[in-house]
Amino acid sequence: MTTLSELSDLVKGKIIGDPTMVITGVSEIQNGRESTITFLSNSKYKKYLPSTGASAVVVSKASLLDNKPGIVHHNPQLAIAKILGEFTPKLLYTRGVNETAYVDSKAKIGKNVTIGPFSVIEAGVIIGDDSNIGSHTVIDQKTSIGKNCKIFSNIHIYHGTNIGDNAIIHSGTVIGSDGFGFVTDKDINHKIPQNGYVIIGNNVEIGANCAIDRGTIGDTIIEDQCKLDNHVHLAHNVRLGKGCLLTAAVTIAGSVEVGEFCIFAGHVGVAPHVKIGARSVLAAKTGVSKSLTGGKVYAGMPAREIKEQHKREAVYSEVVRMLKRLKKLENDQHKT
Repeated sequence: MTTLSELSDLVKGKIIGDPTMVITGVSEIQNGRESTITFLSNSKYKKYLPSTGASAVVVSKASLLDNKPGIVHHNPQLAIAKILGEFTPKLLYTRGVNETAYVDSKAKIGKNVTIGPFSVIEAGVIIGDDSNIGSHTVIDQKTSIGKNCKIFSNIHIYHGTNIGDNAIIHSGTVIGSDGFGFVTDKDINHKIPQNGYVIIGNNVEIGANCAIDRGTIGDTIIEDQCKLDNHVHLAHNVRLGKGCLLTAAVTIAGSVEVGEFCIFAGHVGVAPHVKIGARSVLAAKTGVSKSLTGGKVYAGMPAREIKEQHKREAVYSEVVRMLKRLKKLENDQHKT
């Protein structure tokens, strides 16, 4: 049983209302349920606040509550993330190696590690303490996985991959497959051996069905705190700086360098051998064909600063309208 006061202490917020109120879970503000807590972060959802069925609300200002119980926090979304953690179901795993799994005698397995049914752990693999390897997962030779990692089911991690602590890797992802490297001579495509590795830092999360290619000579590198959504593809020798956020279906071609704390919206594509400066934001479906300086918002194909892109779109729309008017005038003139 969790009280409003305990949740307020958890997020270090200011409580409004009865501190002994019992909270049993979290609900959406538009579908609020009694005895749950919700939050208001996006102003688009403010209209639901007066009628929400939730018993308490996390808000940024006390005035928003209008006498409703809740918690005031400078970042309601961060607060609700911590509260969701409190109510996340605790899944039970049987510690140890499942009898159907294969673990090579030359692998080093840490304390309190779980290895699920039918998984394969090859020679030279190192798995840190308290990590969980799901079922039907293959970890190839000389791969290192840090402490407290969650490697879900049906994942293939190729040889020589290095993964830091607290990683979360979701099902269907492949890490360390060959990069797309070929050289054509006399109409024959010759494969370029991909002899580099993949290096992943601490506290990285990789979504479902991602593909992270190994380097050709150097390594593909994902630095600490990066978070990848589902269906992200990083080609060989890509380097992601610390704290980058890549949403669904982002594709980054070979040897691209991305600075720290960049944000890529869905379906962004990046051409090979370019550099993207730190804290860049790329809007959905942006196509990057040349290097970009950091600290700006970009959109369009090719990528331009978003204000410039909006101006171009406005001019294009105006030209279309003018052409329609001109065509109408020409038609009217022919009729007379």
